[in-house]
Amino acid sequence: MNLENKTALVTASTRGIGLAIVQRFAKEGATVYMAARRMEYAQQLADEMNKAGGKVKVVHFDAYDDSCYQSMVDTVMQQEGHLDILVNNFGTSNPREDRTMEDTDWDVFRDTLDVDLKSVFLGTKAAIGAMKTPGGSIINISSIAATTPDISQVAYGTSKAAIDQMTKLTAVQAGQYNIRCNAVLPGMTATDAVKDNLSDAFRDIFLKQTPLKRMAKPEEIAAAAAYFASDDAAFVTGQILEVAGGFGLGTPVYGDLMAAGTKR
Repeated sequence: MNLENKTALVTASTRGIGLAIVQRFAKEGATVYMAARRMEYAQQLADEMNKAGGKVKVVHFDAYDDSCYQSMVDTVMQQEGHLDILVNNFGTSNPREDRTMEDTDWDVFRDTLDVDLKSVFLGTKAAIGAMKTPGGSIINISSIAATTPDISQVAYGTSKAAIDQMTKLTAVQAGQYNIRCNAVLPGMTATDAVKDNLSDAFRDIFLKQTPLKRMAKPEEIAAAAAYFASDDAAFVTGQILEVAGGFGLGTPVYGDLMAAGTKR
């Protein structure tokens, strides 16, 4: 019950990593607000978790509506009187259109950066105002794509790298209010989005470069977020934590060497 008596707000949390974070926070005793566009569906999920003993509520969130960021924080403050944890989980990309520098249209690049960065900037901006007394924890869900350049998704990788820098800036600028800010960088994670958008061939090649040889479970990403949210991380801020099974740590020929059983 590391999060007992804390109030958390998690954006884009009706599936995948966001839902796993809500479930983990609820199990650890937090009152958790699912910030979601599909309110009825979110309420169904909340009802299920509440039957199991959770304290989960729903608040409207539309990442493309600038006014929603402040309004969702205001709703939490009106109902709970405090906001202790914000997880900026929303992020989007279209792998079919977000490709290389040569093949990606400027409109696709611009629109991806616009919504991905806005979702963190405006969410954080609203949360800082609510957290100044007595402080809080802001957790940004970034991606291993922020630190390891890919052969495609130029917009997505750029947006996530910018989110990592925004994480550090927030840590420096909001530290005076006892507000911490950290980022979790998932590697390939077993979510519907991965299944729907990435081919089996791509997944196989990606996992060849991952020493742990598998995709992450959403619950494993949620565990990292729970650590940053808890008082166990009370003196941890500005950190960029890769939860990627060691992806990218090896020599550039690691995958080929392992597949061939080659040793030096």
